[in-house]
Amino acid sequence: MKKKKKDSRRQFLRNSSLAALSFGILPALAKTTAEAKPNSPILCNKSTEDAYGQGPFYTANAPAIQNDMLADSNEVGTRLILSGQVLNLACSEVIPNTEIDIWHANDDGAYDNTGYNLRGKATSNSQGFYVFETIKPGLYLNGANYRPSHIHFKITPPNFPTLITQLYFAGDPHIASDAAASITSGTFNATNRIITLTTNANGDLEGTWDIVINGEGTPVGANNIHLNKGMIYSASPNPFNNKVTINYGIFQQAKVSLFVYNIEGKIVAQLNKQQLNPQKYEVIWEPDNNLPNGHYFIALKINDLQVHYLKVIRKE
Repeated sequence: MKKKKKDSRRQFLRNSSLAALSFGILPALAKTTAEAKPNSPILCNKSTEDAYGQGPFYTANAPAIQNDMLADSNEVGTRLILSGQVLNLACSEVIPNTEIDIWHANDDGAYDNTGYNLRGKATSNSQGFYVFETIKPGLYLNGANYRPSHIHFKITPPNFPTLITQLYFAGDPHIASDAAASITSGTFNATNRIITLTTNANGDLEGTWDIVINGEGTPVGANNIHLNKGMIYSASPNPFNNKVTINYGIFQQAKVSLFVYNIEGKIVAQLNKQQLNPQKYEVIWEPDNNLPNGHYFIALKINDLQVHYLKVIRKE
């Protein structure tokens, strides 16, 4: 059944100033069902082109996305929050100021070809992060078959070529019959552009897609993607209001720090900075009441290299 969000739905990330933040650190072991696997690498997979390219429904000069809301709060459909980080081809640098041009169909599978509904541009922040809220696109016929639900991206890092591609969602029954989404090798391999969606505490879908593209940015450490140094297991509750509990693991003795960034890439909290032994830890972040609602990124740094991050949402 289609749903329509109420007019009073809060828009994420109000434009207000940040106040000082407070936090607490618990040195006790964190309870978690996840087990550390320091020798299990996460591959750095280049983001590929889509076989259908730009497609017939692109409109140039889309406006900048406001308050991270690609879809208006009254847009009919299942709400979807997408986020990630823009990385260079070695996944050793994050790329700030990357323009991400986004467009997709509405809940009925139709595109707005006269205006800019469900069309807009995001920009990766100083830490390479991007985030936007929209709806899950509906289906439409392409010949005799339905195209799977998908979102179009036109991604342009500073001074480097543009990548035009599409993002798909795991479990979509139409992927196997789609001429583009079903490709599993070569130039148009869509395998790493089929992402898993989860349902958050608000009942909205969430997905993460890290964009790996040719570009230059800020070093984060060539080995960060292997997660052989540490990782964040969980942050709960998420969304949160007064406090959030962060469980993380350290796989080798190191100087460890946890930072919280806002969507602009500014540090709003430093939760920990000390020498730690290999173990599981827990930290509680209790931000000031004046912290705006919205999306935040918790980043784990080992010896000043960012090795993992997790997105959280603060809500009333």
